[in-house]
Amino acid sequence: MPGSVLLRFYRRAWDDHRGRSLDAIRAFDTERLEGTHDFIQWLFPLPEPSGASAHAPILSRDDIAAFLADPALRDELRKSLDVMLAFYGLARSGSGEETAIARGANYATRSAEWLDRPHNFLRLSRILRSLALLGCKPEARALLACLEEIAKENGWALGSDTLSYWRRAAAS
Repeated sequence: MPGSVLLRFYRRAWDDHRGRSLDAIRAFDTERLEGTHDFIQWLFPLPEPSGASAHAPILSRDDIAAFLADPALRDELRKSLDVMLAFYGLARSGSGEETAIARGANYATRSAEWLDRPHNFLRLSRILRSLALLGCKPEARALLACLEEIAKENGWALGSDTLSYWRRAAAS
């Protein structure tokens, strides 16, 4: 199948550097999502090398063009988003410009697990930027709006620097 390793991964024709398929990663439970640090770069690629995983794919202009041109790739990206939203205790509804992201039924339990772990803030920055770059700007904006509301109640964990990073990421 033509295309980069990343495109083949998202089209289920290639596994990541550890032999994990897209579906296998999406099936991780919350403990594995929290404790594993080399999958997020595959689900939400960026154009820069990852400091956390030397094996992570680097998003190319051709990759970006492919996501922008192919609704199926964007749908797959949204499915990856839904996995991570569940990890954070959030849920997505609607589509396109009507996309909304809000706290889910298990937000209280899940937020107690991630709000005091700054690597999860970095993950959110990655998710926001990747969504924006790959044609899912409504989802990036909806996630940012939800995070801004969360930050209002959790200033002890989420400072203005974190919000600035998230805002820049979503505006990519």
